[in-house]
Amino acid sequence: QVQLVESGGGLVQAGGSLRLSCAASGNIFSINAMGWHRQAPGKQRELVANIFNNGRTNYADSRKGRFTISRDYAKNTVYLQMDSLKPEDTAVYYCNAAYISGGLHNSWGQGTQVTVSS
Repeated sequence: QVQLVESGGGLVQAGGSLRLSCAASGNIFSINAMGWHRQAPGKQRELVANIFNNGRTNYADSRKGRFTISRDYAKNTVYLQMDSLKPEDTAVYYCNAAYISGGLHNSWGQGTQVTVSS
């Protein structure tokens, strides 16, 4: 299995920046992609961005240009740099890892709150 621990959330003013981190442990060699999702109050969880083992990245359209996902393989950590934050970016951000162990599985972190004030 893969365990994930997020950090870096908090309160920031509109236009500001935050960097989220997600450290993976456990069967990390089985991971083939990591990413971030978010869930705002009353809304469904949605993709923010993900990054595959070959370095390819994928972003939800509305986050392109403002958010950057990266991965440090030596530290088993994925990052989400968020710039030009807007109040509508307020949500709980969840890290996830897709890994293969007798089939494809998804592991989720506990979530970290990001609040953007206007």
